[in-house]
Amino acid sequence: MRCLRLIALLPLVACLGGCNFVVLAPTGDIAAQQRDLLVVSTLLMLLIIIPVMALTAFFAWKYRASNTDAPYEPEWSHSTQMELVIWSAPLLIIICLGALTWMGTHLLDPYRPLDRISADTAVPAEMTPLDVEVVALDWKWLFIYPEQGIATVNDLAAPVGRPIRFRITSSSVMNAFYVPTLAGMIYAMPGMHTELHAIANSPVESRGFSANYSGAGFSGMFFRFRGLPEADFDAWVAQAKQAPDALTRAAYLELEKPSQNVPARQYSAVDPALFDAILNMCVEDGKMCMSEMMAIDAKGGMGIESAAANTLPLTYDKHSRRGTVLGGAPSYVAGVCTPEEASRLLTLSSAARARAPVSDLAPVLGAGLPVPGLSATGLPAAGASALSPISLPASEALPGPRRPSNS
Repeated sequence: MRCLRLIALLPLVACLGGCNFVVLAPTGDIAAQQRDLLVVSTLLMLLIIIPVMALTAFFAWKYRASNTDAPYEPEWSHSTQMELVIWSAPLLIIICLGALTWMGTHLLDPYRPLDRISADTAVPAEMTPLDVEVVALDWKWLFIYPEQGIATVNDLAAPVGRPIRFRITSSSVMNAFYVPTLAGMIYAMPGMHTELHAIANSPVESRGFSANYSGAGFSGMFFRFRGLPEADFDAWVAQAKQAPDALTRAAYLELEKPSQNVPARQYSAVDPALFDAILNMCVEDGKMCMSEMMAIDAKGGMGIESAAANTLPLTYDKHSRRGTVLGGAPSYVAGVCTPEEASRLLTLSSAARARAPVSDLAPVLGAGLPVPGLSATGLPAAGASALSPISLPASEALPGPRRPSNS
C-alpha cells in the first residue's frame, strides 16, 4: 500500500519539473541583488519558523497524556529565561531585516543610476546607459530607442554589460513593467513616467510581461527580452532599420487601438518627440499638452474668457473621439454664463446682440508657449488679442456672476 502511495505522488513530482525558477536564476546584477535579498529574508524568517514548528511537535509528544514521567506544574506562571528567548530572538531578526530593507530601499531604488556592472566591476566613467522609452498599450508593449532611432512592439533587446535606463509610461490604464531576469517590477501610468535602471550581465532570452491586470487582453500582454553581445545587438538594430514602416504620430494612433496577442514588430524610424507627446497626452494634432496646460496654470491661467472659443476639453477623451464605445460623448464650452443667463441672452433683440463686440473665436490649441494673451511674466502681452467678455447696454445687462457652462 505504501508503495502505491509513492507511485501516486510521481505525477506531482513530474509537474514540479516544469517549474521555471526564473526569479531565483537572474542574469542581471539588479535582479541578482533582489534574489539575494529574497533568499536572506526567507532564511531569517526560517530561524523562527523552524524552531517553533519543531518545538510544537516536541512539546506535544513530551507532554502527552500517556507520558507520566513528564513534570506536571499546574501553578507555573513565569520563566525569565523563556521570556528572554521569546523576545530577544525576534528582536534580533527584526533588526537584521530592518537593516536589509533600508539598504535595499536605497541601493535598489529603480530611479538610482547604476554604479556597478557586477559585484566586482564598476561602471566605466565614459559608459553611457542605453535609453529605452517604454509605452504600455492595450494590450502590447511599445519600445522606442531614441539613440538608435528605431521602435519595436513586443520585442526588447539590449547589449550585455551596458546599463539600461527605462523611461516608462502608459497610454490608457495602469500596467506594470516586469522582466524577472533583468530587474524588479515598476508601474506604468498614463500621464506620468517612471524610471528603471537595469543591466544584463550575460546573454539571455526570456520573457517580460505586465504584472497588473489591465483588461481583456491582459493574458497575452507578453514581450520577448534578449540580452545580446554588442555585435549581435548592432546587427539587430541594423535589421530594424530595414523595416518597411516608420512610427509616425499617425501610425502610433493606429497602433494604440486595443488589440490582443500582437506579434513582434519593428519600425525603421520614429518621431523623436513621440514619447513626450504620449506622456503629455497630446499625440493628436491640435491637442493641448499637459506640460503646456501646466505652464499656463503656472502663469496664472488665461482667464475665464479663454473658454469662450470652444477650447477642446482637457479631459483625456481620446476613446470617445476615436469612435470607440469607451468614454462619454465629446463636449465643448457653449458659453461663459449660467443656463439662465444664456436663456436671457437669447431673448435679446438682434440689434442689441449686433452692438456687442465680437470676441476672437479662434480655437485655443496647444501650439506651444508663449500662450496667446500672456507674456513671459504672466501679464497680458502688448498687442495680444485676448478674448474679452461680451458687453451689453445697461438696460439689457445680464445679472449675476459669469461662469462656464458645459454642454
